[in-house]
Amino acid sequence: MLQSLKLVLDIQELDMKMIRLMRLKKERLKELEHIDSLRRELKLQQKEKEQEIADLSQNIAAQEEKIIAIKDRIKKLEGKQSTVKKVDEFNALTQEMTSSERERSATEQITSDLIDKRNLEEEILDKIKQSLAQSEESSQNLENEIRESIRLINQEGAELKASRDDVAKTADQEVMRIYQRLLNNKKDRVVVPIENRTCSGCHIALTAQHENVVRKGERLTFCEHCSRIHYWQENEIVEGAAVTTKRRRRRGASLT
Repeated sequence: MLQSLKLVLDIQELDMKMIRLMRLKKERLKELEHIDSLRRELKLQQKEKEQEIADLSQNIAAQEEKIIAIKDRIKKLEGKQSTVKKVDEFNALTQEMTSSERERSATEQITSDLIDKRNLEEEILDKIKQSLAQSEESSQNLENEIRESIRLINQEGAELKASRDDVAKTADQEVMRIYQRLLNNKKDRVVVPIENRTCSGCHIALTAQHENVVRKGERLTFCEHCSRIHYWQENEIVEGAAVTTKRRRRRGASLT
């Protein structure tokens, strides 16, 4: 393996930890946003319901004023009717009074329906307020827990970055420039080993010639499929060879 890649591998491990922390932090922030969204929705429902009840109350007041006006009109008609002497005038006043009575009855029914609706909306408003109070109470501990988690994530992230910056100062800057460009693009491991003549990054088979170039470790070698940097894992090859030798010996002993 190229000596310049060894430090980059250490840096990559720190970067992977930081990426995982950033993803975790993003998830935790989404949880906070979800809690806040539910609270905002309940507050919006409360505001809309309060406005609806206010409009109903205003409408009820207008209908009640109308009823008072109709009653006054009927009373005046009754007084006027008691003074007329002509039958035609009396009958005309009677018809007007009957019409006013029907209008009063209809208006009172409208008012009653509006009052029933307002009572129903007030019950719904009470339930919304209860839900909001329960939500704020139950979510407070969860929000505190999430914020503490984010604080610890930020703290760990800062420590990792400090370690990463220290290591990066001693790394080959040209290799670091290439590594950083690949990392920014993939947000995942970009320096990966070859496993069974396959890129362990994109899992596509490689040629024997490519494998030999990587094994020599004389220069940076990039996957022709995903552009990741390849390196050769010498330790795993040695261990595998040792295991194979032991197995062969056991087979030979059983034959004899």
